[in-house]
Amino acid sequence: MPIDHERLSTSDACVVLSTFGREEDALRVARALLDARLVACVNLLPGVKSLYRWQGAIEEAAEVLAVMKTRWERLPELEAAMTAMHPYEVPELVVLSVPIGATSYLAWLTSETSGG
Repeated sequence: MPIDHERLSTSDACVVLSTFGREEDALRVARALLDARLVACVNLLPGVKSLYRWQGAIEEAAEVLAVMKTRWERLPELEAAMTAMHPYEVPELVVLSVPIGATSYLAWLTSETSGG
């Protein structure tokens, strides 16, 4: 089925990824970010197995991946909030651009991340 380009728009949306060691922490941070309108939506994916290098050793941990939807202009505040609330010494904050998306979804995302 071809893509209906008339239902798509260019966007200033982005997806922010972060991991948490405990679901309780992920929920606490997600709710705070939603309350502050810094994100429109957070998907929490438990059961992520992470392998990473930390302080010279390879570590393995069960984590919760948070997939957060927001807009570029909210990123400075989002980063400050994550730095203040996240339990990790160095929280993951990876930002992926969303160059195009469904017009109605992008309008909702903009509405939910406006104000504060």
